Amino acid sequence: MRRVASRSQRAGFTLIEALLATLLMAIIMGALAQMTSQWLRSWDRGFTRIQSVDLLAVGLDRLVADIAAAEIVAGSATNMPLFDGTEFAVMFVRTPVGPNTFTGLEVIRIEEASDSRGPALVRNTAPFTPVIRDLTEVNFSDPVVLVRAPYRISFSYAGPDRVWRDTWRGAAQLPRAIRVSVRDSAASRILAVSTHGHSCGASGTLRGRESSSGLHSYGAGIELAF
Repeated sequence: MRRVASRSQRAGFTLIEALLATLLMAIIMGALAQMTSQWLRSWDRGFTRIQSVDLLAVGLDRLVADIAAAEIVAGSATNMPLFDGTEFAVMFVRTPVGPNTFTGLEVIRIEEASDSRGPALVRNTAPFTPVIRDLTEVNFSDPVVLVRAPYRISFSYAGPDRVWRDTWRGAAQLPRAIRVSVRDSAASRILAVSTHGHSCGASGTLRGRESSSGLHSYGAGIELAF
């Protein structure tokens, strides 16, 4: 009986052993929490990046479709086509598309604008009227963001001579080709992008599918054949 009583008194953990076990458990849980926190941050950054790339692809598809539908429409004061292109903006006339569109033509302005979230490529529209003399006098509305930061879009234009220019205005014809460059401002580099499943070179030239309006894929950019 004395031996049994002696064993029962020695059974269990001492206070020091319990404290050491608790400390060890706290260290393990802290390490797991740190690993989980790092993994969640990496997953969140990756998800945000994928979402940003998906939105960029959708915006570029819409941009290609708009440019491909540009039509030769002369202003009321001149016989020059209503087309105005700069490095960060382009305006032209096209046939409207969508479920709630009107018959006739509409004027499209795609330009870079800034808001609280930084620079963005914004699409604005306005109904076309025959009295329009110049695209600068058009009152645009219905802004829609196509591309947001960190991506920035710039345009360049080429005629039959295939010489690229930063502006195209007051010309007797539409540009033969339009190059759309996509710059990642966070990485300070021009991206090689693609749309509609076509590949693209390292110069950042956007390629589009062939359409009824004459959009062809060439190494030099979006080719508008009118």
